[in-house]
Amino acid sequence: MTVRRYLIAGNWKMHCRRSDGTALAADLAARVGPTPDPRFDLLICPPATILAPVAHAVAGSAVLAGGQDCHAQAQGAHTGDIAAEMLADAGASSVIVGHSERRTNHAETSTLIKGKAAAALRAGLTAIVCVGETEAERDTGRAEQVVAGQLSGSIPDGATAANTVVAYEPVWAIGTGRTPTLADIAAMHAMIRAKLVGLVADPDAVRILYGGSVKPSNAAEILGLADVDGALVGGASLKADDFWAIAQACP
Repeated sequence: MTVRRYLIAGNWKMHCRRSDGTALAADLAARVGPTPDPRFDLLICPPATILAPVAHAVAGSAVLAGGQDCHAQAQGAHTGDIAAEMLADAGASSVIVGHSERRTNHAETSTLIKGKAAAALRAGLTAIVCVGETEAERDTGRAEQVVAGQLSGSIPDGATAANTVVAYEPVWAIGTGRTPTLADIAAMHAMIRAKLVGLVADPDAVRILYGGSVKPSNAAEILGLADVDGALVGGASLKADDFWAIAQACP
């Protein structure tokens, strides 16, 4: 049986300024300390404007910092975009790509996301590749088909368990307080694990996170499911007590 280390990742989205972001980061760094917890890695992904000060605030601790998006190119005439190499230079160890809010609000395709994930690997970052279905897609019985298609289209060449994480987020559960049943989550994660065969060199070792209204009250039961190797947390990651409680729920 492959033992995978949990990853609890916080996506701060478009929240926090320098003062409250660095205070939150420092609070988490003090809780974790310099030695990683034997059960989990803790990652926070602030807005790009405060990535460097947040990375500085967690320096010396086991807390990791990451980006929320990157461009596929290393440099060029791409006004407003950020290269993966720039994120690494600011202190990031990973970057989220393909979040449903990017796929929806910016019409990002899996092909584009694959390019971004490849850029993350090129820059030495871990790519956290997001997949997930809408409510309509689930209601019409196409959830697994949609997620499998996103997965096959978004995983870059050269992906391994060391440089790639998959995050499953049912779009209809993000920020709504609603979550799928435990059976639904387990079934989707099992399908993703099976579909990783042929996409990565070591599919059994790839961490698959669940995201979508994860909170202290439901974290333990979700993290206890087979093939759930952590959580991608939105709103609850903005409160140190809640985010820490989710991390502490790791088996």
